[in-house]
Amino acid sequence: MTVNILVQSSYILAAVLFILAIKWMNAPTSARRGVLAGELGMLLAVVGTLIRHEVVDYQWIFIAFFLGSAIGVPLAYLMPMTAVPQRTALSHAFGALAAALIGTAEYYQHTPHGFTMVALVIEVLLGFLTFTGSLMAFGKLQEILPQRPIVYRGQHVVNLSLLGLAVLIGLYLILHPEQTWLFPVFSGLALLFGVLLIIPIGGADMPTVIALLNSYAGLAASFMGFALDNYLLVIAGALDGSSGLILSIVMCKAMNRSFTNVLFGAFGQLQVKAGAAAERTYRSASPEEAASILDAARSVVIVPGYGMAVAQAQHKIRELYEMLTRRGVDVKFAIHPVAGRMPGHMNVLLAEADIPYDRLVEMDDINSEFAQTDVALIVGANDVTNPAARTDKTSPIYGMPILDVDRARTVMVIKRSMSPGFAGIDNPLYYMDKTLMLFGDAKVFVSAMVKEVQALAA
Repeated sequence: MTVNILVQSSYILAAVLFILAIKWMNAPTSARRGVLAGELGMLLAVVGTLIRHEVVDYQWIFIAFFLGSAIGVPLAYLMPMTAVPQRTALSHAFGALAAALIGTAEYYQHTPHGFTMVALVIEVLLGFLTFTGSLMAFGKLQEILPQRPIVYRGQHVVNLSLLGLAVLIGLYLILHPEQTWLFPVFSGLALLFGVLLIIPIGGADMPTVIALLNSYAGLAASFMGFALDNYLLVIAGALDGSSGLILSIVMCKAMNRSFTNVLFGAFGQLQVKAGAAAERTYRSASPEEAASILDAARSVVIVPGYGMAVAQAQHKIRELYEMLTRRGVDVKFAIHPVAGRMPGHMNVLLAEADIPYDRLVEMDDINSEFAQTDVALIVGANDVTNPAARTDKTSPIYGMPILDVDRARTVMVIKRSMSPGFAGIDNPLYYMDKTLMLFGDAKVFVSAMVKEVQALAA
């Protein structure tokens, strides 16, 4: 009786901590507290589960614990910040695979009936399709797989047919759970559907896909809780699933896209003919010229993007920010909801470089200030600053909310080349009279600008 009270108490406290963790991670100032609350909640959940009488052999649990730690700790410390989206995709894959394998083991050990079998079928279906889908997302983000959509004629029909067949087999297993030979077929269809679901989606939509896969993994865990009669798993999985779904909705809204368009739109094909950009004229500038413009400015808005992440330029950006601030320049950072390759990517990078939280301004709040801004400095951001989203009805991103950098008095863009961005769409901003292209690695170019600003101040 005492053990049962202890277990239930640890579960209740863990559930409260999970809810607080999500609440606190809504703001940069409390995000660290949220992470610690989530970690403590998970520790209580694991301890509570281990002291239940259901554990058969602790030896394998500890072997798995040390093996997992040996892989996970180096992975967390050695993974560069640019690869956080890939690591997130792998986390979803492993979590979903764990849920699916536990469901498989539960099925073959106990052959459950009724509602438990319903929960188990949903758990395994979501778990296996999320596993392979997350691996495909990882491959696209890591550029192991083509970032462009991989499409073929009749693809949607094939995908929906596979899903429909898997659902029908799942329903049959619910009614006839003793037909164990069908379970591997059901699992195989779920695994295959996960692959075919993600490969037609372009790399530009991977941030939304990651959030959606996070939702699937959470739902798999929640149904695993029903199958195992574990209320904490139900709560934790529901929190994960609902937060992932809400985040997906926010991401779709930020791109003016629908779920169906993200999942079936094959967005991300190159939209400009080869050589078309070369026919248009643009102006470039050296670090010396860019530093002179910044030195004369009174207000600067820096727009970070994935190019900053790739170059690991956030620390040099901080140096530039501090130097300009000391000279009386008002410097802010404009954050687009889908900048980078996952939600909050830019916030994390800038926080790592100790940029003050109050200098990070969300898109809806900063857009009204661009018209009074002397310089908009774009560091590797392309699609989220593309004015075609406002003006070109034929553009795939038409209607997507963007940062209104083209309304600043001067626009400077740090970019390696004139190649299109992640979405494969040319950016007319680069050919405007007020725009200066600063070609080169972001870290190297910003470092050169810092030296030039220092020289001007001497």
